[in-house]
Amino acid sequence: MRMLRFRGPSWLADSGFTGDEDRLYFSSMTTRLIKHPCKKNVALYLGRQVFLTTDNFESSLLPFSIPTSMQVGTPKVTSAHFAGPVLLLVLNQKVYIYDYEVNSWNASVGIKHPVSHLSGDNCCYSEHPSCMDISNSVFAYLHGDQVSEANIYFSDSCGYTFQKFAYERQAELAGSLGGVFYFHSLSQVGLLLIDQGKAMFCYSHHPVNHSFGLPFDYNGTLDILITPGQKGILIFWFEKSLLVSWNAGQLVDPVEVKEGRQIVYSSLSEAKVTIHTVAANENELAVLTQENHLYYGNLGVLSRSLVKFADQNIWSQEAALMFTNVGMLEILTPLPDSVFLAFDFQKCPVNIQAILMDPKLQVDVCKVELLQGEFENKMYTIDMNSALELTALMIPRPGMSPVPLVMVSNPHSLGLQAVIYEDGYTYDGNTKHRLNISLMQQHHWGRADPNFTSSIRRPTMSTITVDIANKEISCVDLKPLTALVSVGCDLEKKIVIQNEITACYNGILDPVALQDNYSYVIERDAYDPNFWGQKATRDLVVHYHYEQLGCPHLVYYDTPWKPVVELWRGGKFKEVVEAEYVLLEVNGLFTYTYSLTAGTAFCTAQPQNWTTILEHAGDKGLFAWDRENYVSCHTDDNKAPLRWPDVPYQILGGPTDNKVVFDQRNGMYIFFLSIVDPHYSYCRLETSFSVYVYGAFPMSVIPQESTVFLLTGAILLTVWLAYILPKLLSTEKGLRLKGFWVRLYGRCRQSCACWQGRR
Repeated sequence: MRMLRFRGPSWLADSGFTGDEDRLYFSSMTTRLIKHPCKKNVALYLGRQVFLTTDNFESSLLPFSIPTSMQVGTPKVTSAHFAGPVLLLVLNQKVYIYDYEVNSWNASVGIKHPVSHLSGDNCCYSEHPSCMDISNSVFAYLHGDQVSEANIYFSDSCGYTFQKFAYERQAELAGSLGGVFYFHSLSQVGLLLIDQGKAMFCYSHHPVNHSFGLPFDYNGTLDILITPGQKGILIFWFEKSLLVSWNAGQLVDPVEVKEGRQIVYSSLSEAKVTIHTVAANENELAVLTQENHLYYGNLGVLSRSLVKFADQNIWSQEAALMFTNVGMLEILTPLPDSVFLAFDFQKCPVNIQAILMDPKLQVDVCKVELLQGEFENKMYTIDMNSALELTALMIPRPGMSPVPLVMVSNPHSLGLQAVIYEDGYTYDGNTKHRLNISLMQQHHWGRADPNFTSSIRRPTMSTITVDIANKEISCVDLKPLTALVSVGCDLEKKIVIQNEITACYNGILDPVALQDNYSYVIERDAYDPNFWGQKATRDLVVHYHYEQLGCPHLVYYDTPWKPVVELWRGGKFKEVVEAEYVLLEVNGLFTYTYSLTAGTAFCTAQPQNWTTILEHAGDKGLFAWDRENYVSCHTDDNKAPLRWPDVPYQILGGPTDNKVVFDQRNGMYIFFLSIVDPHYSYCRLETSFSVYVYGAFPMSVIPQESTVFLLTGAILLTVWLAYILPKLLSTEKGLRLKGFWVRLYGRCRQSCACWQGRR
C-alpha cells in the first residue's frame, strides 16, 4: 500500500479551478470506476465525490465539477460513458459532454425526454471506419420506463447529437426497460425487458429477433457492464447478485464460488455477502464486498467461477477496484488533503499471480505454457465471397493435453473451420501444436440453415477467440487470442474501367488540349438537366476534368458497346467484374439506349430504371441507384408485375448480354457507373469515366420521309421520260419539235462564232 504525493498549490492554480462550478456526485451508495478501454490512463471514479484522471490517479485531483453556466440543476450523476475522445455524463436527466483533452463542456442536442442511463462500447483494434463507428455509437434511455412507451435515443456522433431510435415491434413488448445495448459482437441491438422479477433480452435483427434470450432472475437494479474487446461478455451485478453472460445476453448464468476444485456456492448470493464494487477487463473479473472479501476469476471459455482471497482490511465506503494490467489489480481510495482542496488516492496493489501461488488456495497449475497468434488484437475484413486464414501456436506443459477452442461471437454471420496438428518440438522437448483457422461468411459454407444465418445484405461483425477449454484460474498471463472481423466492405477494393483504345491514341483528340481547360458543348436537343429525357432550353458548356477522367474511351456509334469493369484491391488486379451494374450520363445526355428490353432480357417482373429510382431518391441525390435499393427482375423478391415489356432494360452485366446503343451523334459522354449486385461486395463500388463516340454522319436537315419521297419521284420521272421521249420524236409533232431544237442549236453556234471573232 502506498500514498501518492500531492504536487502543491501551484498545480491548483494551473488546473483552471475557479470555484464557480457545481461539484458532481454519484447517485449510488456504492462506488464505480470506469476505465477507458483504449486510453489506459484515463478513468472516472464515481462515489460521493467524482474524479477524472488522465494519468491513472498518479496525481492529486480536484473533485470533478461542471461550470454553473451549464445550468444543470442538481449535479447528480446517474450514468457515465467514455465515447471515443469524450466523456458523457447524465446529470439531472440530461446528457452532457466533457472533452477532457481541451477542457470544454457541451450539452447534447436532440434529446426531448428525460433519460437516466447511457450505454455504448469502444473499439480499440484499429482506426478502421467500422471500428470507429463502434466508439461513436451511444444509446440514452430512461431506466424503468414501460418498454412499449419508452423513448430511446441513439447517437452516432459520440453523443453530440441524438435521434429518436425506432425499435421494431417495441409497442408489442411488455415489461419495464432495463437497458438498451448495441451488441457489436452479435451485430444486434438488445433491449432488456423486466417483468415480475424476471428479465430477458430481445434483439433487433434476423435470425435472433424471432425469440427472446432465456429469462433470468432480476432482483434489485442490476448494473450492467460490457467488458472490452467486443466478445459479447456482460456482467450483471448489484449488492446481492452477480451474473455473467458470454453471448450478449442470450444465456445469463450466476457466478459460482470455488475452493480448490470444489464448488462451495453455486452463486455469490448464497455466500451471504454484500457486493460493494466490481472491476473487469477483457479477461478478468474482481469483486470487493463490504465483508472485506476479495474475489477473483477469469472470463475464459467455460469458466464461470470465482476464488476468494484471504481476508484483509481492505474495504471502505469509498474503495474502488481497477485493473492496471493483466493480473495486476489496485484498490483505490480517495483521501482528502488536510490543507488543499485536492484529493490523493491511496493505492493498494494486488498481484494476482503471486496470490494464486498460495498453496492454501489449492489452485491447479496451468496446463499450457504458450498460446500465441499473429492475429491477436487485430482487425480484419471479410467482404462478400472472401475468406480469411489465421494460425495459432499452442505449447502445453509436458504430460498435459489441453483442448484448444476456437469460437466466433456471431456464428449467424461468420463460419469457421479449424484444424490442429503437431508441428515439431521445442528445445525442451515439448510438442508444438499448430492451429489453422479458416473463416468465411456463414452463407458460403453451405452448412447452415437459412433460418440460422443473418441477412447477407447487412454488414455484420464478429470476434474470433482462441482459448483453452476449462482453463485453470492460475493461467493469468495466458490471455485468450482475440481478433475483430468485420464482415463488410473491404476499403482496399475499387473498380477501374478498362481503357485500351482511347481517342487520344487514335489522334481524334489531343491530350495536351484536354489538359488545357478543355470544354465542349452539348446541344440543347440532346440533354435534359433534370434527367427526364426532355429537351433542354439552351446549350450546355461542359468543362472536362482530365485529372479525373484521363483520355476518353473510343467507341464507334453504330456498334453496341458495354464497358469492361475491373476489380482492383490494394493496387493489384483481381478480376473482371461480371456482376450487375448501371450507367448514367452525368450531364443528362439521353442520346443512347440499350440493346435489350424488359421482355428480351427475360424479366419475370418489371425492372427498375433510373426514372423510378430518382423519383424516390430523397436525400441520396442523383446517383441513388446502388446495392442497397437494387432489386433484380429475375428473382422472386421483385413483386412488381411485368406490365411494360418493351421498355429498355437499363442494367448491364449479370445474366444478360445487354449493351449500350448510341444515337447518330458524335461527341463526349461522361458516365457514372455503380455496381448494384447486392451479392458482389458490401462496398459501394462506383466510378466515373468518359467515352468519345465517333463515326456518325451529320443528320440531314430535310426530314427523312421527304428525302425518300423526292428521290422516288425523280427515279419514276426519269424512267417515264426514257419511255415516252422516243415515241414522241417519231410523230409529226415530234419531228417539228426536233427541227425546232436543231435550228435553235445552229443559230447558237453562229452567234458564238461571231462573238469570238470580235474578240
